[in-house]
Amino acid sequence: MSEQSRSFQVFTITPDYDGFDALLLLIQDAFATMDGVIDPPSSAGLLSAAILRDKAGKETAYGVECDGQLAGCVFLTDRGDHLYLGKLAVGGPFRGLGIARCLVEQAEKLARERSMTHIDLQVRIELTDNQRLFKKLGFEIIAETMHPGFTRVTSLTMRKVLA
Repeated sequence: MSEQSRSFQVFTITPDYDGFDALLLLIQDAFATMDGVIDPPSSAGLLSAAILRDKAGKETAYGVECDGQLAGCVFLTDRGDHLYLGKLAVGGPFRGLGIARCLVEQAEKLARERSMTHIDLQVRIELTDNQRLFKKLGFEIIAETMHPGFTRVTSLTMRKVLA
């Protein structure tokens, strides 16, 4: 099915959302492709439905349903002058349909509503496909970072400046 023939519905994930178990499975599925590829391992493996519910109370979270199925999510942290985009996840069967773009556009909309200047995110150095995707969505690399205990670059900070 092409993107045009699929129906996307963006919704806000609040603490009273009844799908945190499905959301956890979606994130675990999306981040599982990183197992054995990135070092240190993703913090996604430490998540639980209860932790996601708590995050939804502290951050702004959006989900996307595609043809009635949970297809993607993102969590956004207000950092004053900008949003931090984290835990962007798209389920395997829904990749390549524009869901990541849809979620980034939702983040941009929220940032503009809050008069913020940019959106930042972190992407692991090994995940070159993710880096290419974010570049395609208008993000640029602004810094290299190291996780605690590492002596090499482990991730990149990317930024999208809002016009």
